Amino acid sequence: MPRPRKASDPPTWPEPCGRCAEHHQIAVRWPDGGICGYCYQQAKRTRGTCACGHEGVLPGRVDTLPACRSCSGVQLNIDCIGCGREDELHSGNRCWSCILAATVDRLLSPPDNQPPSPALRAVATALKSMKRANSGMTWIQQPHVTAFLQQLAAAPVITHARLDELPASRTREYVRGLLVEHNALPRRDELCARFSDWSEQALERVTSQKNRDIIRRYIRWHHQRRMNQMGEVTQGTFLRAKQSVTVAIELLNWLTERDTELAELTQAHLDRWQAEGPTTRGIASRFLDWATRTSLIDPSLKLQPHRRGTSPRLDAAAQAELVHNLSHTTDINPRDRAAAILVLVFGQQVSDIVQLTWDDVTVTEDLVTVTFGAVEIALTPPLDEPWRELAATPTHHQTAAHPNSNWVFRGGSPGRHIQASTLTHRLSKAFSSRAARLGTLHELTKLAPVAIIAEALGYSPATIDRHALASSANYMEYMSALSTHQSEAGVRSAP
Repeated sequence: MPRPRKASDPPTWPEPCGRCAEHHQIAVRWPDGGICGYCYQQAKRTRGTCACGHEGVLPGRVDTLPACRSCSGVQLNIDCIGCGREDELHSGNRCWSCILAATVDRLLSPPDNQPPSPALRAVATALKSMKRANSGMTWIQQPHVTAFLQQLAAAPVITHARLDELPASRTREYVRGLLVEHNALPRRDELCARFSDWSEQALERVTSQKNRDIIRRYIRWHHQRRMNQMGEVTQGTFLRAKQSVTVAIELLNWLTERDTELAELTQAHLDRWQAEGPTTRGIASRFLDWATRTSLIDPSLKLQPHRRGTSPRLDAAAQAELVHNLSHTTDINPRDRAAAILVLVFGQQVSDIVQLTWDDVTVTEDLVTVTFGAVEIALTPPLDEPWRELAATPTHHQTAAHPNSNWVFRGGSPGRHIQASTLTHRLSKAFSSRAARLGTLHELTKLAPVAIIAEALGYSPATIDRHALASSANYMEYMSALSTHQSEAGVRSAP
């Protein structure tokens, strides 16, 4: 990624750049004039085929078109003594790719001149083949990454269990992802494994041994069994499980402080506990349902249910303005724009959007369609523009993390899509995705029958029916207020 340009500064740098005409420090003089540092860096990284047929770096200009050194007369050293290719040089007359390869070999070489394990060789090959070698160097030269790779190189065999023994860190999980993505380790459900690790630590927070056994059973026979049956655990399931266990522990510790066993729990206890704390204590109903099924508590015990329908909604005018702005701006990342359109116009959930692959997207000259399950959504101009831009300029092959990625919204972890929470946070710079989605569904229920909306957007009829009822309630409130206003006006005007 090119470094951001500073503002043009004519008083400090009176001479304009021969390429961009802005006033920055001149880095080099070429036949087309003094070239600023920004344009100089861009010239070294411009690749293509010159009019003369030369393929490689095209640093010069001939009639405003990129040209090779011979045609343009530019004097520039871009000949790597390592691989012999034309490329931007890093140091010692060697290109970034050669320096990256040497760095990888040095860090991943086991001590005592032993050969590297097959797993390490796979990662080394992946890192060396990165098309954006400067990104690889930036990552691998971070002290904590360097230390981790050297520690890993000393291991005779690399397995998931061996990685789990190393200190937990983002670097550990990123390298694990690389090993999996390049077939050096078998794929496993990482969220399920993370929940297992987290739950062992969570058990230490339970203050009673008896209650610790109860929570352990709750984790094993409710959450972990459900996760094992899912095939692949979703981020939402992972977070809900953690939240449910956390609140259950809080409830049991609260009872322990009052010398009360779970079997002695009464409705008065529950009412007091819920009244004293935040609304999230209502989540304990999940634990209580399990405790009821396993005959640990009286089945008549209930918590106050969570109120639905209280979330804010984006009104129609704000939605229309956002859609217009997103359809005509180039200041926002095209992936964020593409996701925003699906939320604002079609009321899709972010958790579903992040799981889209390019197999779900069809781009033709006339139309762009996106498929959610069995539902196909057509994007007409200008809503299709960011999708066409993404299809035309894929960038997933630039690093070792996504060599064969088919995700539309690829994430920071190798081979995985972006987390729904991450995309939600990125969209929050422009709008609340939840408020926008609820506003869209609220408005659509005014325009078409529930069954048609549910089928068109891939929602259950019951979900759309709730929005339709809320929309009707608002309309009835409006009509009632209007009727009252007219009655009062009639009274005031009567003789």
